[in-house]
Amino acid sequence: MSKNPFENSIFTLHEAAKLGGINPEVVRLLEQPKRQFEFTIPVRMDDGHLEIFTAFRVHYSDALGQIKNGVRVVPNMDMDTAKALGFWMTIKHAVGGIPAGGGKGGIKADPSKMSRREYEALIRGFIRKLPMKGAWVDVPGADIGTHGRTQAWMLDELEEIQGFHSPAAINDKPREVNGTELSREATGTGVYFVTREFCKDNGFPNTATFALQGFGNVGRVAGELLQNDGHKLVAVSDIFGGIENQEGIDIFDLGKYADAHNGSVKGYPKAKEIGTSDLLEVQCDILLPAAVQSVIHEGNADKVKAKLIMECANGPVTPEAEQILYKKGVIISPDVLTNCGSAIVCSFERTQGLTDDYWEKEKVVAKLKERIVKSYHETVDTAKELGVSPRDGAWINALRKLERAMILRGWAWEDEK
Repeated sequence: MSKNPFENSIFTLHEAAKLGGINPEVVRLLEQPKRQFEFTIPVRMDDGHLEIFTAFRVHYSDALGQIKNGVRVVPNMDMDTAKALGFWMTIKHAVGGIPAGGGKGGIKADPSKMSRREYEALIRGFIRKLPMKGAWVDVPGADIGTHGRTQAWMLDELEEIQGFHSPAAINDKPREVNGTELSREATGTGVYFVTREFCKDNGFPNTATFALQGFGNVGRVAGELLQNDGHKLVAVSDIFGGIENQEGIDIFDLGKYADAHNGSVKGYPKAKEIGTSDLLEVQCDILLPAAVQSVIHEGNADKVKAKLIMECANGPVTPEAEQILYKKGVIISPDVLTNCGSAIVCSFERTQGLTDDYWEKEKVVAKLKERIVKSYHETVDTAKELGVSPRDGAWINALRKLERAMILRGWAWEDEK
């Protein structure tokens, strides 16, 4: 039976902790969030009736610093999802060398069925009702269903409550309201840097073929950078459908088509139509799942033809599928490394907000490259040292950092040798 995302994260915790010899008390502390909140947000809708929405926020661990990251607004949002994402953010921050704890939250709602006024009221209500907030406590960022405009609303509401400006208290803001350069492109740019390192170290040519599941900010940005390096795009899918052309698809031409067709690649005339799930099984060297979790599972893993999977989304490969893929010799770049570019740049955004020193784009890109390439080498070095997968290597590195911080804080006792 398929596990939910939180169960998958706990499975990975136990596997990595065993391989890395992590303190059992640290493992126990990480088996559940430090804090979790569930609250309601009343919104007066345009037709006059009162709608009450349920919101969630998880502070998974703050051993390494203040809580940070996204707010997801989707119809199926629940506490298990918030817990899983909060745990992943805890590990991701540790992998990326970011002095922050992991948090995540969201609202059970469908933004597509709300007017702009209703949605703004919902987002502002989230910040008003959020029990703990502020630059040194909990810094919400964007996720599915949120974006630069919602983050500007959050900042404005928070500053109205506090009575003073606090740009470091909200992440993923537009540059005009004290956000950072590269905010939109951060995850995709980080994916590109990590993919380049994996390709270089594993003998992939500069003309390797790749397929994108998802054509939003992450997949599209990473794909454009890979094509600029000479790699060939052969398939793309989004929620509406997919396309394939083994002769190659010009991602920039495809981008113009998608921009003119409500963001979708469906119907692109220079490629054949395929199903959304068929994308995962196309012939390619590199597969970049950049949509949602658990899309590669034990039911389709044996049909995956890619030699390298870059986990752009959170948890796109289930543990059961991972075992099947490893037996086939497939390399998997784990999500906590592959997509931590946004978390790294969010850390830069907070630093800029605290110091009132805003960086040029070139500086942000250079510092992102430096940080994420270092994380890549730490991951693969540990994997080689212990003879484990890159995922276990990344998690062991993260758990070691969390272990040391928790022991020094007195949360766990150090084993006496």
